[in-house]
Amino acid sequence: MIQTHILGFPRVGAHRELKFALEKYWRGEISADDLEATGRTLRERHWALQKESGLDHVTVGDFAFYDHVANHIQLLGCEPTRFSFSEAESELARYFTMARGVAGEKKSDCGHDHGHTHSGEHHALEMTKWFDTNYHYLVPEFKPETTFELASERLLNEVKEAQALGHKVKAVLLGPITFLWLGKEKVAGFDRLSLLDKLLPAYESVLARLKALGVAWVQVDEPILGLDLPAAWRNVFEPTYFRLAQSRVNLLLATYFAPLEENLRLACQLPVNGLHIDAVRVPQELTAIADWLSSDKVLSIGVVDGRNIWRTDLDAVLAQVKPILEKRGNVWLASSCSLLHVPFSLAAETALDTELKSWLAFAQEKLSEINVLKRAINQGSDSVAHELTVSRSSLALRRSSQRVHNAAVAKRLDTLPANADVRSTPFEFRQTQQRARLKLPSFPTTTIGSFPQTAEIRAARAAFKNKQIGQAQYEEKMRDEIKFAVRKQEALGIDVLVHGEAERNDMVEYFGEQLAGFAFTSLGWVQSYGSRCVKPPIIYGDVSRPTPMTVEWTVYAQSLTDKPMKGMLTGPITILQWSFVRDDQPRKQTALQIALAIRDEVVDLERAGIGVIQIDEPAIREGLPLRRSQWTQYLGWATQAFRVSASGVGDATQIHTHMCYSEFNDILPQIAAMDADVITIETSRSDMELLRGFGQFRYPNEIGPGVYDIHSPRVPSVDEMERLLEKAATVIPADNLWVNPDCGLKTRGWNETEAALKNMVEAAKRARATLTRGEQKVLQL
Repeated sequence: MIQTHILGFPRVGAHRELKFALEKYWRGEISADDLEATGRTLRERHWALQKESGLDHVTVGDFAFYDHVANHIQLLGCEPTRFSFSEAESELARYFTMARGVAGEKKSDCGHDHGHTHSGEHHALEMTKWFDTNYHYLVPEFKPETTFELASERLLNEVKEAQALGHKVKAVLLGPITFLWLGKEKVAGFDRLSLLDKLLPAYESVLARLKALGVAWVQVDEPILGLDLPAAWRNVFEPTYFRLAQSRVNLLLATYFAPLEENLRLACQLPVNGLHIDAVRVPQELTAIADWLSSDKVLSIGVVDGRNIWRTDLDAVLAQVKPILEKRGNVWLASSCSLLHVPFSLAAETALDTELKSWLAFAQEKLSEINVLKRAINQGSDSVAHELTVSRSSLALRRSSQRVHNAAVAKRLDTLPANADVRSTPFEFRQTQQRARLKLPSFPTTTIGSFPQTAEIRAARAAFKNKQIGQAQYEEKMRDEIKFAVRKQEALGIDVLVHGEAERNDMVEYFGEQLAGFAFTSLGWVQSYGSRCVKPPIIYGDVSRPTPMTVEWTVYAQSLTDKPMKGMLTGPITILQWSFVRDDQPRKQTALQIALAIRDEVVDLERAGIGVIQIDEPAIREGLPLRRSQWTQYLGWATQAFRVSASGVGDATQIHTHMCYSEFNDILPQIAAMDADVITIETSRSDMELLRGFGQFRYPNEIGPGVYDIHSPRVPSVDEMERLLEKAATVIPADNLWVNPDCGLKTRGWNETEAALKNMVEAAKRARATLTRGEQKVLQL
């Protein structure tokens, strides 16, 4: 008899209850006790869903108020000492200070949010992408003096909660080797792996406490086994798990996202009680793992996709696992990875047409799919004959649907000219023409695109969506907001303006709504980080652009000012990565379809007189395969797609791109090959550390390193931003430096935005006075 489980469940709730509770707490509208109560309610609901779906284990420890890696920082007692936390500060306050730079937000007498904190201000922990997903985790910081101990009772208390509700608990931990891998050394020359011997006693304490609570199974996530690991890291797995095995609690080692390859035998031979593998992304390794894994160990097979929303081919899964079941017992079925990466449920999606909806499965539906598979194996296919018939019918309907394919799109791709991805001249020639056209000062200032999405903007959008106001009234409100943003930027003295994106709900959804081949949900929210949720579009068919998408708004904004106005677009790879993508054709083909649609928009913006156009690609690094052997192929078509989108304009039109919250140093040649005239990147949380690689690489084009963190409400001083610019000028020629925030300002309030941008402009002025253009300091960042 097989058993079933999942690796994790969406935290935010069916209606984003966690998001709204967090934001109320940060605004001081509810207490910490109220926030904790929301967490308990959500956990109780989610565990009940797992039990009701017939899972043999409910997963405990996957819930987090901000991020599960941050939970482990507190669990393991390694909060960075630079925060100087006092004993009086609560665990929750410390948690949010690490995540956001402030514990909460305090209202002034005027009622506005000024980004104050009760316990001092700090720059938050660096944030980066969780493997190749759009989820962001907080990066642990390590020094030689870092110590570890079991310092938080949160996980243990959640186990007690679940047990009190009658659930059979499987606890989940991030593995110790992956935890160290995901962190960063904060002292030059220090190797964080040397901390492992200090870290393991804390894990042993956690496991001992879990065993004492009667927990039978602990899922220990070690996804780095799917990476190209240095020998030193591979070599510590066996002694590490020999020590942890002494806890006498059953350990289920979980891997996902990438093939084990040279780590396959290692993973199979570790002294653990079970191994979970991702058979959706890596089906080719299933047979070898089943052969190598000892028959007395549990083999957990991830057969339901935790990363995408298409209905599982149940017949294919049953055929896939049949030979495994014939060879061995001790088999569990599961999701491929945590269901954190998919929306909550299709139940509320009443606006989706019936045909398309029948092709999909969200988290709650995936629980049902796992249950159907379990029953088919344990009780026979006849016991789920109806469910299998429905599955077959839906899959057949999707394969034959006429709405999926567009002959005109296919023909355009087939006849794409060989030079469609090449600008007409090299950068140095374009730079001369662009500077003559734009006439910008040294250290030109700009922003990344969005300005605060105020309650008034959201109310107008909701009223229009609910047909409470008409198109003309809505557009007039948006023009008023654009005018407001333009006037604010002019008053601040910013050099290259943006229209503020008041009319946009999301940087991907906005474009997807206007492209053929996309569909949208009402409540298909997925957590990106903290309270930030996104609603990814669904790419179900061939992509094209029926009409211009941004030209009218951008031309209106340009009419309000004599300063350059940036056209703001989302790039093809980011649209691809931040959507749920069709799985019936190669991703490369879908990316090039999107690139041609964006190219049409770029050309129309230039034709309308817009001289600066930004094509955001924050997700290009995120899409990088986890195995280096696959990098060249991916980067080839990904950078080609960007160049196709950008190369239809003349030399005097300046193309910008933006990237954030990723490590870039290992793909700098490919970033340079994108040939954007200006790239803006996130660097402030790393204290300009991320810029070092660009300097060492001698990045040839212009670059805008972010000088302040927009994900924190704190307002950095002029001196702080000036210091970062000085550091930037040690590695990048001053001639090529821009001054900008880390990212868009959509999530911030106007008061803090104005204060921060005022300081940023002043820092740029100081830089112009002290850092002479054309000079380069010694590389010493």
